[in-house]
Amino acid sequence: MVKKNSRDFIGYGNKGKKISWPNNAKLALQIVLNYEEGGENCVLNGDKYSETFLSEIIGAKAIKGRHISMESIYEYGSRSGFWRLHKLFNEKKIPVTIFGVGLALEQNPEVCKAIKEGNYEVAAHGYRWIDYQDIKKPLEKKHMQKAIKTIEKIFGSRPLGWYTGRCSPNTRDLVFEDGGFLYDSDSYSDDLPYWERKGKKKQLIIPYTLDNNDMRFATNQGFNTGDHFYTYLKDSFDALYEEGKTNPKMMSVGLHCRLIGRPGRIQSLKKFLDYVLKFEDVWICKRIDIAKHWIKNYS
Repeated sequence: MVKKNSRDFIGYGNKGKKISWPNNAKLALQIVLNYEEGGENCVLNGDKYSETFLSEIIGAKAIKGRHISMESIYEYGSRSGFWRLHKLFNEKKIPVTIFGVGLALEQNPEVCKAIKEGNYEVAAHGYRWIDYQDIKKPLEKKHMQKAIKTIEKIFGSRPLGWYTGRCSPNTRDLVFEDGGFLYDSDSYSDDLPYWERKGKKKQLIIPYTLDNNDMRFATNQGFNTGDHFYTYLKDSFDALYEEGKTNPKMMSVGLHCRLIGRPGRIQSLKKFLDYVLKFEDVWICKRIDIAKHWIKNYS
């Protein structure tokens, strides 16, 4: 007999869940821009090793000292990539959720000013952009609290969304314990939000994506060209839009300043945005908008 565990393999099941988005949209489309540059592993941040993840150096090795090439690749995101994306989002009038790393935001007041003045939501993406898998719960809690305070100090209000990314088995418990997040996105398990319950407490989960994500430009078996990225996004959108005629879903798109912000990739995002903007019955929104709609209608 299989031992019962806490994982949910069933979700909404074969029947799905009948929902309605605002204005009876067939699909809720949500764009996330991860702002991580400056929060990654770096000996200047007190880390033992350099960063190895999500850069142009695929399969990078951890170095005990400074990795100047890796540092400069991350710097590209804050120096150039962010501004190229910011301009695009403004031109197309696209609302965006920022997954903001506290330490990264602290190091670029000009980017923070642009975020304040733009059509963005800032969700917490940890205080550091590091792997929390083996970090002790008290330290992870301390970092979570620091991330909240940092965003509150910079933007005037605490973040209502959370996403660690490289999370630990303790992360969800810490989100529950904090009690101040309207949603948690450390999940990839569904095309719709859902509630997770622990005793008398419940937490809204708004799943994120690792496939509709420019991170695959920097991984094995990933996107080699912008055309690959555009085709994959368009196919995902078309499939979900078709399903949305009877069972509306949500689609998340994950972006990184240092990846999609490169000239050779930005055109694919422009093409995708131009494509989806032709549809009047698609709700392009921030994650906080989805959270508030779900809490109001599906609690």
